[in-house]
Amino acid sequence: MHEWLLAATTRLAEASGGAPGDYVLTQAEIDDILELARVAAHESGERINAPLLSYLVGLAHGRHDGKLADLVDAAIAKRI
Repeated sequence: MHEWLLAATTRLAEASGGAPGDYVLTQAEIDDILELARVAAHESGERINAPLLSYLVGLAHGRHDGKLADLVDAAIAKRI
């Protein structure tokens, strides 16, 4: 993970009472999230939709524990 992102995850863990290891992303997760942001920004015509949709997918993942790749596919209407 990039050094800046690693520092941010450490601060996030401290603020939430978790451990930094709780926020480690796999390469597959990174790829899914970046694809989500790319589609949200470019296909919607509004760059601000990328972080907003990423947050919503994160909420769905955290609240319902679905597979991240499936949630990303659903959010961008990608057919499996």
